[in-house]
Amino acid sequence: MKVLLLGGTGEARELAGLLTDAGIDVLTSLAGRTTNARLPVGEVRSGGFGGAEGLAQWLSTHPVDAVVDATHPYAATMTAHAIEAARTTGVPLLVLRRPGWTPEPGDDWHPADSHAAAAELLPKLGTRVFLTIGRQGLDAYAGTGLWTLARCVDPPEPPPSWCQLLLARGPFAEADELDLLQQHRIDVLVTKNSGGTATAAKLHAARRLRVPVVLIRRPELPEHLDVVESPAQVVGWIQRRGISG
Repeated sequence: MKVLLLGGTGEARELAGLLTDAGIDVLTSLAGRTTNARLPVGEVRSGGFGGAEGLAQWLSTHPVDAVVDATHPYAATMTAHAIEAARTTGVPLLVLRRPGWTPEPGDDWHPADSHAAAAELLPKLGTRVFLTIGRQGLDAYAGTGLWTLARCVDPPEPPPSWCQLLLARGPFAEADELDLLQQHRIDVLVTKNSGGTATAAKLHAARRLRVPVVLIRRPELPEHLDVVESPAQVVGWIQRRGISG
């Protein structure tokens, strides 16, 4: 079997290794937006397909047995393109989504449906903001008038003048997150509900310091999709399809 893996996450890298170990050919496709990205084992392509139509055309000329969407939980556009291309071509599609974070005792979470909604909440919660949303969506917070620290893997283009940038790549340790929040006197945190362990330490630090968190909700997935939560479950799904075929 051969699988097209839409990657860019830690789960995708883990899955590429598991598929290779299981004797399944895997081609990982990366968007190519992150510099010095951590590459998975196996064959890798970089760059977009040209929307749903471009992906469908690629699938028609590069036959694979399945497509696995293991992109970031907030990569809604890529997921929508994968769904449409799979429907058009008849190639089976599986979505891998790690579980989101859930609140624990002591958390002060404020859900928001968008960056604009999150920005509206901030003046009611604090005056010194820590944005951990990546470089996309930063402009929504430019008009808050609050002191803001924005952490990104790669710098936005053009660099924003209204906030202080911190370039760093996870995973992050809880002790370091505590130091960062205290050093910059952060009193409100903004993040996406990405889930996983690589960046969860900021939530633990916020809980310990009683810092409120504005949590941007995930885009919802269509109900008809096949969705699993772990790389091991993907391997099982693919192997079952190989046996049944």
